[in-house]
Amino acid sequence: MWLLPPLLLLIVPGDISGPEAVRGREGELLTVQCHYKPGWEASRKWWCQGADSGSCKTLAITNGSAFGMKERVSIRDDRTNHSFTVTMKELRREDTDTYWCGIERSGRDPAVPVRVTVDPDAPEHTTGSPTVTSHHSDGRFQLSSTHFLLLIFLKVPLLLSVLGAVLWVNRPQRSSGERQSQPRSENQ
Repeated sequence: MWLLPPLLLLIVPGDISGPEAVRGREGELLTVQCHYKPGWEASRKWWCQGADSGSCKTLAITNGSAFGMKERVSIRDDRTNHSFTVTMKELRREDTDTYWCGIERSGRDPAVPVRVTVDPDAPEHTTGSPTVTSHHSDGRFQLSSTHFLLLIFLKVPLLLSVLGAVLWVNRPQRSSGERQSQPRSENQ
């Protein structure tokens, strides 16, 4: 029974995923797409700025119509595809910071960090780099790279260790008394 919690850690991904880092060019716009698991469609989605998701400054939050906008930032929730897109307009160099894609709920909101870098001299080909979105074209939910690293370096070894311990404890025991009490065919 105590094997169940490590198994749950292995099979339950985070409720939300997004790119680790995005890069934009000063004066232009930047879009970031975050994905969430089914069941969060009715919840409000938010985008905030700061080192910690619990104390960051909320820049945009969806309202009942699945859209929200504040100053240069807008957020749109696509409930059918379980994703929401944040758009930051007129990027400034001081916009370089850690941001968070989050889902509002009671207790601590599920959130994922996104590092935004604004380059004044970014070459044209870096705008829209492959790190900007992290979703499959067929709409499947993708594990965040943080969860993938936890899976590979923590959860799988932990699961294998627990499994090895269970097998070791439950292995068949052979005692020296059993070997001696067995009849030998030579003596008969």
